[in-house]
Amino acid sequence: MSLQANTTVRMFGALHTIMKDRGLESTVTMVIPPDGCTAFDLAKQLNLPQDKVEAVFINHLVYGLEQIIQPGDRVAFVPTGIPGPHRFLLGIHNAGRQNNH
Repeated sequence: MSLQANTTVRMFGALHTIMKDRGLESTVTMVIPPDGCTAFDLAKQLNLPQDKVEAVFINHLVYGLEQIIQPGDRVAFVPTGIPGPHRFLLGIHNAGRQNNH
């Protein structure tokens, strides 16, 4: 049984720029295994610099990188450096703190 790409992943802000600088697309379709994978593992698979990824949106909610991504989820990686008020309004502040524990 071959797995087919089943999850759209986007990179925002500086992560978008990093992908473009590498000659890659900033929106990709990835294969997520049936039992899922962590956002951290997916970021690693995409070769995103770990020190530049602060949080992940999964199905329009923000999480830390330990969150499990399931096949078909809508995923977007959020870079570090989001300005203060936006961090709190979007919930990035708490997600980023979870990654540091």
